[in-house]
Amino acid sequence: MSWGTELWDQFDSLDKHTQWGIDFLERYAKFVKERIEIEQNYAKQLRNLVKKYCPKRSSKDEEPRFTSCIAFFNILNELNDYAGQREVVAEEMAHRVYGELMRYAHDLKTERKMHLQEGRKAQQYLDMCWKQMDNSKKKFERECREAEKAQQSYERLDNDTNATKADVEKAKQQLNLRTHMADENKNEYAAQLQNFNGEQHKHFYVVIPQIYKQLQEMDERRTIKLSECYRGFADSERKVIPIISKCLEGMILAAKSVDERRDSQMVVDSFKSGFEPPGDFPFEDYSQHIYRTISDGTISASKQESGKVDAKTTVGKAKGKLWLFGKKPKPQSPPLTPTSLFTSSTPNGSQFLTFSIEPVHYCMNEIKTGKPRIPSFRSLKRGGPALEDFSHLPPEQRRKKLQQRIDELNRELQKESDQKEALNKMKDVYEKNPQMGDPGSLQPKLAETMNNIDRLRMEIHKNEAWLSEVEGKTGGRGDRRHSSDINHLVTQGRESPEGSYTDDANQEVRGPPQQHGHHSEFDDEFEDDDPLPAIGHCKAIYPFDGHNEGTLAMKEGEVLYIIEEDKGDGWTRARRQNGEEGYVPTSYIDVTLEKNSKGS
Repeated sequence: MSWGTELWDQFDSLDKHTQWGIDFLERYAKFVKERIEIEQNYAKQLRNLVKKYCPKRSSKDEEPRFTSCIAFFNILNELNDYAGQREVVAEEMAHRVYGELMRYAHDLKTERKMHLQEGRKAQQYLDMCWKQMDNSKKKFERECREAEKAQQSYERLDNDTNATKADVEKAKQQLNLRTHMADENKNEYAAQLQNFNGEQHKHFYVVIPQIYKQLQEMDERRTIKLSECYRGFADSERKVIPIISKCLEGMILAAKSVDERRDSQMVVDSFKSGFEPPGDFPFEDYSQHIYRTISDGTISASKQESGKVDAKTTVGKAKGKLWLFGKKPKPQSPPLTPTSLFTSSTPNGSQFLTFSIEPVHYCMNEIKTGKPRIPSFRSLKRGGPALEDFSHLPPEQRRKKLQQRIDELNRELQKESDQKEALNKMKDVYEKNPQMGDPGSLQPKLAETMNNIDRLRMEIHKNEAWLSEVEGKTGGRGDRRHSSDINHLVTQGRESPEGSYTDDANQEVRGPPQQHGHHSEFDDEFEDDDPLPAIGHCKAIYPFDGHNEGTLAMKEGEVLYIIEEDKGDGWTRARRQNGEEGYVPTSYIDVTLEKNSKGS
């Protein structure tokens, strides 16, 4: 089986196959490299682990003495040797497998390139011979047609009685010339045909088989090299198996060396005092010196007197009494009942109503402390979802989160602004030099950037409002937002446990009630029936979707009324013909302010 005879017409297929073989070789080399990195990292982690748990012996007193500690120390030593064997595996694979594969892949690429170039040159030479043969064939065919025309012309003049002898001779000479040229082209065509046939036979039976044979040998050597690398990959691991087995055997021997009796004896030897345990205390009778001449009445009276215990003495003894696990626990106070609050007993057993200040004060404290100070923590315990304004967090954490988000949005806004500036510069360059590019091609990207800028500004504006609410500062759009924040804060109270953080109950009670008869500036501006007068008009330069609340969607070229100018935040308040109002980006419109103009 030979590629030269079986695959004589599959040059492109062999080109792809040999390239696939080199790619597979490089892929296997990459696999070996990653395996080497795994072995190196594994060995490094093992050494770090041994270093972490290896005892640091600064003096002889701290040396491990127990058999369990000594066994663990020996296991660490064996594990350190095991890590060294993993490094040996990595080095062997890197030198014997990976390095050899990379060198062989480079040589293989060079050899393949040379063989393919020889095949292409042979094919190009055969194509050149075919073109020469084809040109001579076409030339011979053309001369034969010319000779036939000259012969027909001569025969027509020779048969014509009106033709002169000079015309007949001229036609005859032309015929002879064309016939001679046809014969020469015939001979040349025959020579070129014979040459092409020879070159074609040589190409398909000598040159191409030789090139394909070299490619076949190259591919077979590649396969053999892969087989050798597979074997070397396994041998790298097999060489260290005996040493690894010794390490594992050392760990097993260390485990077997643990002797619990020896450790127990070592504890005894270390802490044994050598003293004998104390004996029994003898009974000492002090009653033998007591005179038993006292009468029974005196004895009974003394018993009755001794039965009375002084309260102060009892309390002092109770205070000085030691309990097994520290001080005696305090008795829990009984639950409050109406009887305990308003009744009292007399020495004769009768009860009368009293009013004690301490139980009432206790009840008020219970009422005050019964309500959670920060009820939002209960929603965190329940696993409630995090809100966009971080209202579920305490004030300080909420302020930090909002400030962090504002900083991130400002960074994104700066990036978008830089991108917009770069696009505008590029657009100016394209307008000045049209050959460098089309300015209109930048318009979609520019519009997208402006949309992102407006979106980021709205997000920053919203988060700054939340931040100012947390910090107690005024934010947003002038006094209108300030008055709305004040009204919002006044109307809020300690309504439910799930609300926001509030102050104590005294501030809650002493807060001024909401006055419904007074209209704030917020109500005057948004609840007034009369629409605001138009101070100008604008034309939309770009379309705006207006998905956010309070914004007004517009199309490109749409004309709107201006009812409030931009106050420096990038938004202008506008109104349609049908009375619909909202805010639009100032950078999206062309504003024309009119003096002394009134609304429609």
